[in-house]
Amino acid sequence: MKETTLTMASTLSITTGQHSQAGRKPVNQDFHGLLVPDNHQLVTKGIAVALADGISSSNVSQVASESAVAGFLTDYYSTPDSWSVKQSAQRVLRATNAWLHAQTRQSQYRYDRDRGYVCTLSVMVLKSATAHLFHVGDSRIYRVHPDRLEQLTSDHRLWLSPEQSCLTRAMGIGHQLDIDYHQIGIVPGDTFLLTTDGVHEHLEDRTMAATIHAAGDELDQAAQALVAQALENGSDDNLTAQVIRVDSVASDTDNAELFRELSERPFADELRPGQLLDGYRILRQIHASSRSHVYLAEDEDSAARVVLKLPSMEQRHDPAYLEQFSTEQWIARRINNPHVVRPFEPDRRGTVLYQATRFVEGCTLRQWMLDNPKPTLEKVRSLVEQIARGLRAFHRLEMVHQDLKPENIMVDAHGTVTLIDFGATRVAGLEEAAPSINTGPRGAALYSAPETLFGEPATWLADQFSMGVISYQLLTGNLPYGAEIPKARGTSDLKRLSYRPARQLRDDVPGWVDHAIARAVHLQPYKRYPALSEYLTELRRPGQDWQQRQQQPLMERQPVVFWQTVSALLLLALLTVLAIR
Repeated sequence: MKETTLTMASTLSITTGQHSQAGRKPVNQDFHGLLVPDNHQLVTKGIAVALADGISSSNVSQVASESAVAGFLTDYYSTPDSWSVKQSAQRVLRATNAWLHAQTRQSQYRYDRDRGYVCTLSVMVLKSATAHLFHVGDSRIYRVHPDRLEQLTSDHRLWLSPEQSCLTRAMGIGHQLDIDYHQIGIVPGDTFLLTTDGVHEHLEDRTMAATIHAAGDELDQAAQALVAQALENGSDDNLTAQVIRVDSVASDTDNAELFRELSERPFADELRPGQLLDGYRILRQIHASSRSHVYLAEDEDSAARVVLKLPSMEQRHDPAYLEQFSTEQWIARRINNPHVVRPFEPDRRGTVLYQATRFVEGCTLRQWMLDNPKPTLEKVRSLVEQIARGLRAFHRLEMVHQDLKPENIMVDAHGTVTLIDFGATRVAGLEEAAPSINTGPRGAALYSAPETLFGEPATWLADQFSMGVISYQLLTGNLPYGAEIPKARGTSDLKRLSYRPARQLRDDVPGWVDHAIARAVHLQPYKRYPALSEYLTELRRPGQDWQQRQQQPLMERQPVVFWQTVSALLLLALLTVLAIR
């Protein structure tokens, strides 16, 4: 890699050299990266350097390494500017860890974590005059002195014997993540070294320090020399080295004032049409409640229409709400899917607290249903399939939308569906970091899975339930359990509820489609579909479960109907006998 000199706001500047190779192994399971934003985030977020090392026992850990590094460098810069470096990085790392752990659970390696999606990770974020260090595993971060190295991280490795050891902490190894964090002041001339164990286990600290010192300004050559020396000394692992030299630092005073400005942004009063806010011309109010105010606006620079969401003044003293409001902004930035609304992000800082998203031309699904009271089955399938594609974008990142309802689904003139409003979205991995924003039911009660109403954390199966309710409502205009679920106070109340077949309300609904919807909205989550794709497939053709069910005798297939029919026949026979007498 060519040596680069990177400057941050003309005050913090660094020179870096990096090198990585597979060594004697067929695959390089190390992954490294460095990112410098080219907008105002140079000041608000700083420069991020990351290094990951996959575990040798796994043949998929290179996927974990790349996901950990690339995910951090992307998601860290998607966090709100008002979040501190520590808060932003820890949230991102916990979310990434949850995703990696989920990949292992869903793979053939779910019973053997040493063969799953596991890696070490060391991250350094340079901001103003401070280096923030985050570390899990046995890759290392050093500060380089003229004749020695100062190890700044601790190895999370347990040695069972002189030849055998195991990681005690790593990304993806468990659902929860314990991250080492500390910060140190930096001055011009400070040099840092990040290495994987293929390098530092085969070189003495003094040798590495001398190699870097001898390279002078040629830091790429220093990284390459470290890797070559470790190979010569018998390293049989992948090898990666990153050398970072601080050339100048930013002013702590200026950045402290900036952060205080971002974290203490005022709430805006109610806006009026024609008013100008941070380059947005307010056109009209879309929605207002005790929690938020939503406006349609036009960006004066691009003439693009955008939606501005501002927290209401009633929420200014509620830290849990404000935390969720900031998290919603991060969620929008993480997802890139044609069926999920995108944030609108001009290169300018706001003066008050709000979120901006692109405007979706169309109507809500609620209005669409009023305009189309009896859509064709094919149209319903098309809408539901698009909703599912949007939901998958959440689920792939271990997130649950948790508030899927007709008001949060937009349909444009071409029938394209877009999911909006992430205020209730649950992000796996954040529970231990911010439990106040991830507990309790948050979605609309009529569309929420019953388990979430009783305090259980929402999973993707809860989104499937909501999607099934919407499928039923699109076809029939009604809800599969009426308005009874929110009235339930426990599982005993749920046992008294029964699904009302859609065919009773619309006789052109095929029995197998009705059966598919009934399974998606089952009151017990473990009886729903194990994958959204299976539900979508069985909306288009009868599933094996339906075919087997049709081959069963009526008494087994529909026991209630069977005994009702028998009782009716017996009553008819009795009345006939009495009439003859």
